[in-house]
Amino acid sequence: MTDGLPPIDASAEPLSVRHGSAADKRTYQSALAFEQMLVTELAQQLAATASTPSDDGSDGSSGLMGSDPASSTYAQMLPQALSTSLMSSGGTGMALQLTQLLDPSLGAKP
Repeated sequence: MTDGLPPIDASAEPLSVRHGSAADKRTYQSALAFEQMLVTELAQQLAATASTPSDDGSDGSSGLMGSDPASSTYAQMLPQALSTSLMSSGGTGMALQLTQLLDPSLGAKP
């Protein structure tokens, strides 16, 4: 399940996870996978709003992206690039919160 995650620098992992048990690390990896799916979905929705159809009835596009093929290709690549970049720098912090909800003793471990 976590094979698709980008590599995360060990220094970006929370200290409690780095020094935690193997189960703590697996739980954190699962939470990271969930966070990545959520971030990717949000980035896709953001890109979709940037290239919405024009309201004036014409075939052109409004928003940040144009209607030419190069812009369309760029718009398709943008969500994945955004989510990969965010996740490779440690994510939003939601994975640690999810991990601590699943194992409240994680933050209390020395």
